[in-house]
Amino acid sequence: MQLSVIVPTYNEAPNVAELVARISEATRDIQAEIVFVDDSTDATPEVITEVARTASLPVRLVHRDIATGGLGGAVVVGFDAATADVCIVMDGDLQHPPEDIPRLWDRYSRGDVDVVVASRYDGEGSNGGLSGVSRVAVSRTATALTKAMFPGKLRGVSDPMTGFFLVDRRVLDIPRLNPRGFKILLEILARSNARVAEVPFQFAGRHAGESKASARQGVWFLWHLALLRFGKMSLFAVIGALGAVANIVIVWALTRLGMDDIPAMVIAAETTIIGNFLLQERFVFQDVKQEASGVWSRFAKSFAFNNAEALVRIPLTAMLVSTWHISVVIATALTLALAFIARFLFHALVVYAPRRRKVSAANRDLLDKIDEQIMAPGEL
Repeated sequence: MQLSVIVPTYNEAPNVAELVARISEATRDIQAEIVFVDDSTDATPEVITEVARTASLPVRLVHRDIATGGLGGAVVVGFDAATADVCIVMDGDLQHPPEDIPRLWDRYSRGDVDVVVASRYDGEGSNGGLSGVSRVAVSRTATALTKAMFPGKLRGVSDPMTGFFLVDRRVLDIPRLNPRGFKILLEILARSNARVAEVPFQFAGRHAGESKASARQGVWFLWHLALLRFGKMSLFAVIGALGAVANIVIVWALTRLGMDDIPAMVIAAETTIIGNFLLQERFVFQDVKQEASGVWSRFAKSFAFNNAEALVRIPLTAMLVSTWHISVVIATALTLALAFIARFLFHALVVYAPRRRKVSAANRDLLDKIDEQIMAPGEL
């Protein structure tokens, strides 16, 4: 098998027969298969099974009862299920024309690239299949934002948001991929050093059915972009922000009840220190806990550092209140923001640093492990 065409589907029953027929025709000179990874709630799995019986190329179905990772997660499942190492990913709604598959294959066959991107914005490419001016504007804005966030990785890539591309899965560290939603190509390019080329394509209108795009997907895209760019720091920031809000609320509530400022700040600080540690254990550093020191040691380091930081921050907050004559709530918010970077670096480099097994271990290896830990993706 030379090529596996991976098609993630969600309620695309009306498109299956046409899609299979057109892929079969487009790949008649290539040893190819189609792998449907289906999350549907309609008759799509039954239609795929029926069409597969008479198809001129192998058609396989992987149906998921739980759609973990959305469309991107389906693509990763497809990589695992594929027979060929070279995979083409495309949508099941025929907005990605199967007739362009040979162009992606021919470009890859030159032997100098690992990924071939079908681009709406390269050369004669077009995004005409997007319905409405607003979707075109959103697509262009998202593309510009993404390229600005990854200027190095996406250099020379005009359409990192496309869902139509070829990839040699041998260049991927598939277990390291953490897809969230539908922009799996961005995940692949950001987490690999793959050689990339582009071919233009005309983005078509849907053959049948309704678009799955939504405001919720847009929110998930922005969240994914932040996690992909900033790794654990973005999750650490979210938890820190929640802790800051809780801290401010506790200070406000206790001072409204008549408690003096400093006792109120101490109670708020201790409460949020413990809460933040528990959340960081669960959501930020859960993948490196096994290599770090034991849980009580981690808690002791975290608790001690945060209290030391609080011993500096609380008098500073009190000084701001007395000197600048600002409210205790605003002063607390300012000093918590200043403490964020110091907290993250201490937790990443000390609390969750790998245990030293031998004193003679190479310092370079230790630093590399710590750096990998800091930049590794967090999973919420």
